[in-house]
Amino acid sequence: MKKYIFLAFTVLTVLASCNNASPKMDEKSNSAQNSEETAGLKIAFIEVDSLMTQYEFCKEFSLLLQKRSTNARNTLNAKGQQLQNAMANFQQKIQNNSFTSREQAESQQAAIQRQQQSLQELQARLENELAQETQKYNDGLRDSLQHFLAEYNKTKKYDFILTKQGDNILLAAKRYDITQDVINGLNKRYKSTIKEDTKSTKK
Repeated sequence: MKKYIFLAFTVLTVLASCNNASPKMDEKSNSAQNSEETAGLKIAFIEVDSLMTQYEFCKEFSLLLQKRSTNARNTLNAKGQQLQNAMANFQQKIQNNSFTSREQAESQQAAIQRQQQSLQELQARLENELAQETQKYNDGLRDSLQHFLAEYNKTKKYDFILTKQGDNILLAAKRYDITQDVINGLNKRYKSTIKEDTKSTKK
């Protein structure tokens, strides 16, 4: 059974508007102009790991997906054990010549094959449902983050907001870290959609 707990997610990159005016012959060289533009960029980054562990949306859906994954695994394990028992029972009857006819043996063998097929179909269905739930979570996370950052950046006016996960950003000054500010803002806006019975598992 595959585990679909937290996969990758995308964070909005906010781009600055470009100046469409054509450069004149007496303007500064391209290298000098590019240097000045780069120096004027406002850049910030968000720590992915912190967002995933502190944003209430992520915390709640993590528990939800974990619970559903565990339930699916337990169901498959139980069905798998039933199948193994049926196969062992069939094999024992074959060895002991317990079947009164060939037709009886073939009938039980066919029943085991149907049971095996049913188990495979159940596994595929549960994995598909869990994958859909995970995709729903990823889409919801991306949408909530994009909408928040669109409002957030109306006043902050960053040119780029990057994600930092592992070593994808090798070096960054702490002053560019807006993670906690974003988490606080997201949690302030977030209204839980998780049912109470699911939320109770956190206690």
